[in-house]
Amino acid sequence: MAENEDLELDDLSNPPAEEAEGGAAEGAEDTSENNDSSSMQMEDDSDIARTAADLEAVFDIPVHVSAVLGKSRMQVSQLLKLGRGAVVELDRKVGEAIDIYVNNRLVARGEVVVVEDRLGVTMTEIIKSDRR
Repeated sequence: MAENEDLELDDLSNPPAEEAEGGAAEGAEDTSENNDSSSMQMEDDSDIARTAADLEAVFDIPVHVSAVLGKSRMQVSQLLKLGRGAVVELDRKVGEAIDIYVNNRLVARGEVVVVEDRLGVTMTEIIKSDRR
């Protein structure tokens, strides 16, 4: 694994003297291809384990999650007139996906569901961020 990473492009295009003189070059190539695929799988597994271990430090950080059913704009005078039983019209239609925010950043869309006697949200679409 480490040997292949240290090779430069010139080393790959110019075989060593033993292989150039008719040594076991063909067998070595087949073996290296097989080893490359198995070592790639081992590298992928170790990368996943390392990534999970790296993320462990952030697992306990609290975040603010909001599920927004809709929005409405009104003047302060209208807001002050609202009382018990008042209906506020939102900018969404019935059955339309709701927005899910994490720390005020849109991360997903979903649907409202009932879980036992509480409301919940099922994520139906993950929003990919262009932030780098």
